[in-house]
Amino acid sequence: MRVLPIPCLSDNYAYLVVCDATKTCSIVDPSTLADTESAIVAIMNEGLTLTEIWATHHHGDHVGGVADVMKRFDVRTVIGFANEERIPEMTTRLADGETRTLGTIAVRGMHVPGHTSGALAYFCEAPGALPCVFSGDTLFSAGCGRMFEGTPAQMHASLMRLAALPSETRVYSGHEYTASNLAFAQHLEPRNTDVTRALALALDKRTNGHATVPSKMADERATNPFLRAAEPTMRPALGLPASATDVEVFAAARAMKDTFRAR
Repeated sequence: MRVLPIPCLSDNYAYLVVCDATKTCSIVDPSTLADTESAIVAIMNEGLTLTEIWATHHHGDHVGGVADVMKRFDVRTVIGFANEERIPEMTTRLADGETRTLGTIAVRGMHVPGHTSGALAYFCEAPGALPCVFSGDTLFSAGCGRMFEGTPAQMHASLMRLAALPSETRVYSGHEYTASNLAFAQHLEPRNTDVTRALALALDKRTNGHATVPSKMADERATNPFLRAAEPTMRPALGLPASATDVEVFAAARAMKDTFRAR
């Protein structure tokens, strides 16, 4: 299993997921044909066939290129969450916990509502490869998406499901927000040395024109404030009493992030 990030628009990522054993691949969240065509052509020049499109959610900056990619590359399969009606050209509905395969890659759908009601993450495992998850706008590196269609309780539950994936899982998220997310994490936990190191690394990568994706789930647990509601440092940082629930901590952190501006 190979994963190739494709920068799109101003800060989006699409991904090519490649099974070299069967010479097949999928594309995750093609926002535009213009941004993804050259990468798809390059991988097809290796003798691979693009067979599927995986949509994490219905927002146009993630699925705006679906119809064009289907037409340009004769793709017949578009996958989204089973109860989502807003994915363009969707042919295949994947329920929570349902599995399918892309060649030798096992793919499990994870319904992760909060950012949208029909958000779907794709957890992938393959022989000899590290597991990975395509989390769309639910889980970012050191952050999470805004709650456009869900409640704090839903979003927190979705994030906890993702956080429970194996520590070595690579997290491929929908946007390049890592540096700003880590600046917020450092604001909440200034003594968290994992955050300090991660922020320095992210800034160095961006300065040199490199992507910060993927992250690793073990690092997300150590640095992502939205996965750390149970940590004792979070309540005083947010001005909450010790009796505040984890969902209340998460909601307060998300509300603060909405107006946070790094210095």
